[in-house]
Amino acid sequence: MHAQKAPKSKPSIKITSVEVATRDIVYKTTPQGELKLHFFMPKGEVQIAMQRPCVVFFFGGGWKSGSYVQFVAQAEYLASRGIIAACADYRISSIHKTTPDKAVEDAKSAIRWVRGHADEIGVDPGKIIAAGGSAGGHLAACTALVSAFDAETDDKAISSRPDALVLFNPAMNIATLFKQRATGDSPITLEMAEAITPNSFVSKDTPPAILFFGTADKLKEGGDEYVKKARALGLRAEMWAAPDMPHGFFNKEPWKQVTTRQMDVFLTSLNYLGGEPTLTLPEGAPTLKSE
Repeated sequence: MHAQKAPKSKPSIKITSVEVATRDIVYKTTPQGELKLHFFMPKGEVQIAMQRPCVVFFFGGGWKSGSYVQFVAQAEYLASRGIIAACADYRISSIHKTTPDKAVEDAKSAIRWVRGHADEIGVDPGKIIAAGGSAGGHLAACTALVSAFDAETDDKAISSRPDALVLFNPAMNIATLFKQRATGDSPITLEMAEAITPNSFVSKDTPPAILFFGTADKLKEGGDEYVKKARALGLRAEMWAAPDMPHGFFNKEPWKQVTTRQMDVFLTSLNYLGGEPTLTLPEGAPTLKSE
């Protein structure tokens, strides 16, 4: 059995000084080991009387590496604002020797677990947000768009579709990337790549989404394609671009604060949050461009 451990690296710099409560819950047991949701909640609200929105973050790392700690700072901030936040484990090839389809399955299981236990953890089952960066952004998008890859142990009567998406430079067109980069020993087949390509499944039921990209990120083409398809269907799809920034720009300061604040504005517009963002941007912080 493989336990998913956080890397021995410095913890991410906090972007809120408000102390929040934490709780780890096993949401799934797989042949490769247990997977946890690492919760961050408003302090003193472990047993919650009211239903709150919930965001589930999925880390990046090309479905090969990474850890839930990537989005702890954002999760803590949203918890300080009144949202229940969770950073999810999922199976990755470096630890679990699995392929991306299993990661998609796990992401859908995580959303289902939250919705299925909404009363227990104080979550509004109609206000669940899937979020993530890079491969994790891809997984978040898959929970909303991909109908395949449901775990056999999941209760299919519970929807795995989130009510909103927050995507940090997500990989949205896996089939195109596969055709461009695949090698003879690739663990992914074209059939799998096509089946886990979010852009192929955009429909009128797709939830509102906000996407963040650096303009120097090649994955932005997939994001642009998604936005075009979504808007053609009359869906809300915001695109915020960081001029000249590469892939993963949102992990570094001050872009971490800039993107987190814009995420706050987006969630407030959906009535998932109230009031003004409490995050103060560093002096001289750069700005995102709306596209």
